[in-house]
Amino acid sequence: MLVATKALVISSLRYSEADLIVSCYTETDGMKSYMLRNILKSKKGKLRTSLFQPLTQLEMVANHKNKGALEYVREAKIIHPYQSLHSDVYKSSLVLFLSEILKNTIKEEEANAQLFRFLTYSFQWLDIHETYADFHILFLLKLSRYLGFYPDASHEERPYFNLQEGTFQNHFDNHFSAEGDEVEALKRFFNKDFNNLTEIRLPKKTRTATLNLMLTYYQYHSQGFKTPKSLAVLQQLFN
Repeated sequence: MLVATKALVISSLRYSEADLIVSCYTETDGMKSYMLRNILKSKKGKLRTSLFQPLTQLEMVANHKNKGALEYVREAKIIHPYQSLHSDVYKSSLVLFLSEILKNTIKEEEANAQLFRFLTYSFQWLDIHETYADFHILFLLKLSRYLGFYPDASHEERPYFNLQEGTFQNHFDNHFSAEGDEVEALKRFFNKDFNNLTEIRLPKKTRTATLNLMLTYYQYHSQGFKTPKSLAVLQQLFN
């Protein structure tokens, strides 16, 4: 069935000498993977590799058979050209990191209009702003809401964060509890929007610890979650 849909490129993988396998989060059908044949060698086709950089926002016409196999893209065009997301070295490192996060966490082949709007808005915001050092932490926190495991902040005055339960508590549990500067920093992100990031401004050491706290939290709640390979590069650039 031919489908016209907006899509967010998540990842691309070279397959053989001339082909790409591209994963996209689509507005109409959730996560989809496509085989793009001869795209690495073709100079006359409608599709170009530049269209399929991570987090690119596209308008596509695709053939969705919905049988669990790779689908095919007929047409694609960029609908929101980025100004800096792929050219700024710091933002491009964030792009790689966040695309790995999405690849690890979003599996459903079904529409989720709210999640799609959140993702496209988030990356448009990142593209045009110059103060974004703590963006990825707030992004992970907000994303957890759409994935179904947003922390319960109703008792955020309590000192310990239970990673398994996603709650704040008064007692320390050796297996699941976290405490310290990173927990206090995490509390500062609740009820914040990206436009409020300048109110946070974490020290470098605390930023790293808070990010690691969120990644550990994802490991508890997102099945098969793996620490992104790009994490080391991200931490080196932002620290």
